Amino acid sequence: MQTKNYILKEIQASDIENIHRGLSDPEITRFYDVHYPTLEATKEQMEWYDSLKKNETGIWWGVYDLEKNRFCGAGGFNSWEKQHKKAEIGFWLLKEFWGKGIMKEVMPKLFETGFTTLGLNRIEGYVVSDNTKCKNALEKINFTYEGTMRECEVKNGENISVDIYSILKSEWNQND
Repeated sequence: MQTKNYILKEIQASDIENIHRGLSDPEITRFYDVHYPTLEATKEQMEWYDSLKKNETGIWWGVYDLEKNRFCGAGGFNSWEKQHKKAEIGFWLLKEFWGKGIMKEVMPKLFETGFTTLGLNRIEGYVVSDNTKCKNALEKINFTYEGTMRECEVKNGENISVDIYSILKSEWNQND
């Protein structure tokens, strides 16, 4: 898959160093359920990506800039429920690529894939309530805030709340 400035390549086992670079950074994983301090620990995440594909419950891609083929981050779908035509979307970027409009450019390509190739009717985003940057980014790309699951998870011994966002196929503008 390709956009004007980026190419999305399905994540492979050989991407482990790029994935580790992102998911070992505390600033990137601050609001996530995963953090891998070592390359060895990152194998768990690579197995997760592999199991998504194997079990047909999702798919993730590495995001690379076309100009220099630099790894920028990753995005994709998990918790794909074919019967209900829905999946959860996830996305993260290396810090040096924050604020450069990558998510705004790449997300429409992910929507297109989700709504056409995967046959989804609904794409969901679950965001830790304190993650205002991510929530603002979702709203910029037409996700609708649906509500907050109050203190529904525990992270680092703290109860945290999670906001639910979604976009429906009927709301998706294919020309974005």
